[in-house]
Amino acid sequence: MTAEPTRGRRFDPERRDRIIDACLDVIAEHGVAGTSHRRVAAAADVPLGSMTYHFDGMDDLLREAFTRLSDQMATRFEARLAAAASREEAKDAVAQIIAHDVFGEQRDLILTHELYTLAARVPAFRDVTNAWMRRSRAALERHFDPLTSRILDAAIEGLTIHAALDVEPPDPAAVRSAVERICRQDPDQ
Repeated sequence: MTAEPTRGRRFDPERRDRIIDACLDVIAEHGVAGTSHRRVAAAADVPLGSMTYHFDGMDDLLREAFTRLSDQMATRFEARLAAAASREEAKDAVAQIIAHDVFGEQRDLILTHELYTLAARVPAFRDVTNAWMRRSRAALERHFDPLTSRILDAAIEGLTIHAALDVEPPDPAAVRSAVERICRQDPDQ
């Protein structure tokens, strides 16, 4: 009698990362409310048991996914501002962030708003949004004083939301003018 070979575990070192990426895809398609372990497992092409093996529940998975999103967005933001060699270039960079970078894709808009809504409803997720804001402000403070950086950060959020939801495309000259007006209040100018 021949013994049946036992099935070994499949070596899949990227599984956890694939699950996190799939979670963002599911959120973009179904929202946080429509995201489930089953949907994420199917999207990541992993057994359902992988969800509880890698994460301590849905909140843990959502935190990891939104942390990844905010890290990616903050990295783009930091890179744009790091490339600015002067204050004028920094103002131009802020205008470019508003007009092109923050919500460059519809998916980014949806995911960011899902994070904002979750953080507004569940205060435990505010550490993700606050870490993102700290990184944004630190990047801005390379060129502007702390108060101006805080105001610019808030303006970037508001203007990008308006640009993303308005039926008219944003006017780059108006965006640049708004940045200029905010920066006029900067005592370092």
